Amino acid sequence: MSCLPKDTLSIQPSPLLPLRLSPIYVSVLSTLLVAAPFSAFGQIQVPGNPVSNSNPNLSPVVPVKPVVKPVRIKQHDKTAPITVQAEKIEGRAATEIKLEGNVEFTKDQTRVTADNVTYRQIDEEIEASSKVRIQRFGDFYTGDELKLNLETGKGLMLNPTYKLEFNNAQGDAKRVEFISDTEAKVVEGTYSTCEGPEPDWYLKVDTLNLDSGRDLGQARNAIVIFKGVPILATPAMSFSLTGARRSGLLPPTVGATSTGGAEITIPYYFNIAPTRDLTLFPKAIARRGLQLGVNGRYLGDTFQGETTVEFLPQDRKAMRNRSSLSSIHRQVFNDSLSASWNLNYASDSEYTTDFANSLATSSRRQLLREVRADYVSPFWSAGFRLQNYQVLQDPAGLLDPTLLVERPYDRLPQLTFRAGQRTVSGLDWSADAELTHFVHPEKVGAVRLVLNPQVSFSYLQSGLFVTPKLSLHASKYELDGTPAQIGLLDTSPGRTVPTFSVDSGLIFDRNSDLLGDGMTQTLEPRLFYVNSPFRDQSRIPIFDTSETTFNFTQLFAANRFVGQDRISDNNQITLGLISRFIEQSGVERLRLAFGQRYNFREQRVLLDRNTPIQSGSRSDVLLSAFGRVSQTISIDSALQYNVSTNSTVSSNFGMQWKPADKSVLNAEYRFLRNSFEQVNFSGQWPLTQRLYGVGRISYSVNERRNTENLVGLEYNEDCWVLRMVAQRFATTTQNATTSLFLQLELNGLSKLGNNPLEILSKNIPGYQKVNEP
Repeated sequence: MSCLPKDTLSIQPSPLLPLRLSPIYVSVLSTLLVAAPFSAFGQIQVPGNPVSNSNPNLSPVVPVKPVVKPVRIKQHDKTAPITVQAEKIEGRAATEIKLEGNVEFTKDQTRVTADNVTYRQIDEEIEASSKVRIQRFGDFYTGDELKLNLETGKGLMLNPTYKLEFNNAQGDAKRVEFISDTEAKVVEGTYSTCEGPEPDWYLKVDTLNLDSGRDLGQARNAIVIFKGVPILATPAMSFSLTGARRSGLLPPTVGATSTGGAEITIPYYFNIAPTRDLTLFPKAIARRGLQLGVNGRYLGDTFQGETTVEFLPQDRKAMRNRSSLSSIHRQVFNDSLSASWNLNYASDSEYTTDFANSLATSSRRQLLREVRADYVSPFWSAGFRLQNYQVLQDPAGLLDPTLLVERPYDRLPQLTFRAGQRTVSGLDWSADAELTHFVHPEKVGAVRLVLNPQVSFSYLQSGLFVTPKLSLHASKYELDGTPAQIGLLDTSPGRTVPTFSVDSGLIFDRNSDLLGDGMTQTLEPRLFYVNSPFRDQSRIPIFDTSETTFNFTQLFAANRFVGQDRISDNNQITLGLISRFIEQSGVERLRLAFGQRYNFREQRVLLDRNTPIQSGSRSDVLLSAFGRVSQTISIDSALQYNVSTNSTVSSNFGMQWKPADKSVLNAEYRFLRNSFEQVNFSGQWPLTQRLYGVGRISYSVNERRNTENLVGLEYNEDCWVLRMVAQRFATTTQNATTSLFLQLELNGLSKLGNNPLEILSKNIPGYQKVNEP
């Protein structure tokens, strides 16, 4: 049939031969291009950082079910009519229709324009030629010719280019071969998230098979080209189309340290299950040799854990085998019973310093080994623990004994029990018991039994609380060891110390506009009284006890010691005053605090004979300020001041200025008399519209040296980021190490090089990735 120019024809599909455009030529390509970034070797980055040493003091980072970007469901309405427009329409609606001149072929959310379109309803095929353009779910494709079987999903598009709305990806190819509704092959194609006809980077492949049914993409002869220069090539790669983890090679990381020289790591990742994975990470270290490592992670409904093992055979620099182990596991048997372990090992004292990647890692000198089981019920709980430590000594300790790290006592074993209830006839009660066997290779050991029952009553009214409390601490020891170790000590010492305390406070509030409109200011005076009689405890050795740092928490505590070997004698009252500024949303904007303790008698219980007696009727004054004083300035400060000597005992002053995103400056001063004095500066700041500077300086006033330096640059283009970072930090009192990081992040593809993001986040409070919104 023939119609006037630019005529319009609406066709209703028959029930037996539904007229539909296959989504394959759009959905398969878009599935690839909106997928999570894949590495140059075709591997999605694994959650966490399996290559780095695990921190035993933190909960394990374990694999979880993959979280991918939400993708719009691209599904056609099969009952939607087909609408065509053209300058010339001819043919039969039941068999074949030929459209010529400014053709528009539309069904549901798919729109095809071309100079010529042929639709064959019997074969369910569509052919288009000359200026072919497809708009589908916001994505655009152009090409010279298109042939597609709507029933089988097989077809071909020549010289296609594409632009995807979801992740701003674009590319071209010689042809796209549609194999089925879920599988296609891109031949001699490119992919990039950069704008413009000449992208800064793109991925070039000979062939790229995309299978959305199996969630798999496979490329052959892939090359990453950056600024016109090939920077990485691989004969094959595979990756997930949806961002799920897949087994394969992870991107190589390249770096250098002053102790080991150049380093290159090529990890291989095994995606065993959605909640289990394994990573092998061989690392070639120029001055040391080949280090082998493995990291395994798992997560179940009742268990989770992570284990990392490293082994360096015959270190060329240290002339010995080097190894380490870190393993964390937690098992929940039921609602009440659980068990866990935390095991850490290093082959020598220098291991953490030689292979450290941060100041926190290099400063670890006590490696915990612990196995425990816990039982919890509504009114009581019990625990069993075996614990000891491996001590890593500073090599300088051979010349300076003050640098030696003292080995803690082993607990082999420790049994704990606790029972208690709240608000029983207005009373709260609890009872704690502990039985511990302390073992030490050089010191006197002991079996210690501790009982600590307590009862309290809480009186609460609007703006008022009063809580009297009565407790009893009873302990008994059985010392064991050589006569030289025990000396004149009583082999069965013990003591019983009752304690009475009253905690009380008032809360006043008023409206305030000091920090902005709608602010509420509170005034909270607090009074705490405690009385414990003196008991001579000088004949009891110290097994697990130390004196707490004087702070606001300790100021309102009945015992100034942590542990069970010393119970302080008290007859004192503490006065505290807190003022808070609270926004209408309930967020605490600023908190100011003051506290001081007044003694009615001199305290005589000491940690050991070398500890000076605390004299004077007044304690040091504590002052604190924390919060945001404006929308861009935050402060965190604390001061301990001795009124008797008019001197500062300790202080901490920190300020952060963050006028905008990715713009932050931090300054901090920390001081503790007769211990340390340190100044820290850090920040992230835009130097130009795209160039950012990052840095940190930590200066020890006592040692007159920088303990940590970090400086770097980040350049952010629309589709890639280049990071260059250098870090130097002290590993021992006499030694330091320098690390270099160079990373190129191609948005939507991979991160190539040595990753400095974890170091920047830890060292620069308020740091933000420059390519994040």
